[in-house]
Amino acid sequence: MKVLRKIIEIDEDLCNGCGQCVPGCAEGALQIIDGKARLIAEKYCDGLGACLGDCPTGALKVVERQADDFDEAAVEALLASQQAAKAASAPATMDCGCASSHIQSFSPATPCQAANLPRSMAGAPAPAATGESGASALTHWPIQIRLVPPEAPFLKGADLLIAADCAPAAHPSFNRELLPGKTLLLGCPKFDDAQSYVAKFSEIFQHAGIKSITIAIMEVPCCGSMRGIIQAAQQRAGTSIPVKEVVIGVRGNIL
Repeated sequence: MKVLRKIIEIDEDLCNGCGQCVPGCAEGALQIIDGKARLIAEKYCDGLGACLGDCPTGALKVVERQADDFDEAAVEALLASQQAAKAASAPATMDCGCASSHIQSFSPATPCQAANLPRSMAGAPAPAATGESGASALTHWPIQIRLVPPEAPFLKGADLLIAADCAPAAHPSFNRELLPGKTLLLGCPKFDDAQSYVAKFSEIFQHAGIKSITIAIMEVPCCGSMRGIIQAAQQRAGTSIPVKEVVIGVRGNIL
């Protein structure tokens, strides 16, 4: 039945098909079809506009018009079918189809394997001389907050390390001291959209069974908003996950 209500409208001229809005829609109403974001059906869209902050081009907006009434039961059936389809496909990929966003999980190198890694540059110091293992402690891909879907398998039961983009570059022992045993998510609380971060983290916190959160931020004021993002996401998700904060100075030292 058609009713006058709010609903998402997509400007195809502005949409670049990046797919960032797809995981931002909790009802699963958006998909990338023929290179553009599309509303699967009007009945799946609640019109609240939670996906707006995920669109980098401003292609999404909420309008009020005659549309099929929102059907919560239909949404539940849709989400169940989507979840089943994702579980059946391996490896999973982001909806944008970008090769760099293929979801991967891998084990970090053992000390023995690390000792046998070739040095990438002639004359590079041996790992023992630098105090590093010579291998990355990273266990998954992608790592950018905007690219990681909330249902990524490596998030299940994880100890999260949510780091500002600058932290790994500033702290010389990031891989050795902060990353081992953690699932890394990287982002910039100054230049990225804070509300899209809140929406994504709240969904992760609700469904992934996160065990702990470590926030690694720089001492600069703009980095401090990351703690507010995590707090807001926990409030929205109704969770109480323990949070540890590590502040890194601009010279790379832990303050």
